[in-house]
Amino acid sequence: MLIGILETGRPVDALKDHGSYPEMFERLLGPESKEFTFKTYAVIDGDVPADPHACDAWLITGSRHGVYERAPWMLATENLLRKAIHDKVPMVGICFGHQLLAQALGGKVVKSPKGWGFGLHDYTVTEAPSVDGQRPDKITVAALHQDQVVEVPEGGRVIGSSDFCPNAVIAYGDTALSFQPHPEFDVPFLRGLSEHRLKGLAPDAVLDAAERDFRSKTPDQPLVASWIARFLLDQAKAKRTA
Repeated sequence: MLIGILETGRPVDALKDHGSYPEMFERLLGPESKEFTFKTYAVIDGDVPADPHACDAWLITGSRHGVYERAPWMLATENLLRKAIHDKVPMVGICFGHQLLAQALGGKVVKSPKGWGFGLHDYTVTEAPSVDGQRPDKITVAALHQDQVVEVPEGGRVIGSSDFCPNAVIAYGDTALSFQPHPEFDVPFLRGLSEHRLKGLAPDAVLDAAERDFRSKTPDQPLVASWIARFLLDQAKAKRTA
């Protein structure tokens, strides 16, 4: 199963040792299935595929940009996402990808008056996959954002939320799944973000609260990786048997 990773952003230079965002997703999802292969498209540089069937599924990464900037590469990527949704090509959006997908389908994204969300945030979920026979009702995932989806597009249903981010996980029928938080970010990378990107930009109180999170919580990376992988594999199986 070829997963096309749409690269919409890059880590700051000081954090390049952690890998690119596509590399982080390959580390997250690669161990989940031998069926997965990956191809990166640097849409941020204008390398936007024209054919939604060029890959078996799509994954849109996070970015420092805001979707409301409406840069040409963003508009071209939105067009790809709409085509893929229309043709029922599976996709997963993460943070900026979560927001871009919502905007492409008619939702609304704004810079939230709530300010920075950063740390390990807890989300109530209603449709997470079962783990050891039990279906979790909460996940803890890395958060880094100011923007939020404030209007969910028609056809989207919210399946994960928090007080800070009510529209944190959205499903679009059986075709797309998107997350505001970052399952690909581990704690060392988050600490690097705090030091090399957010210091002096986000309030000290936000950074201090995030550090307390890092000491007291464990992100549910394996659970969310399994969730994403199961979603993609189920869609591939459905297409093969259709």
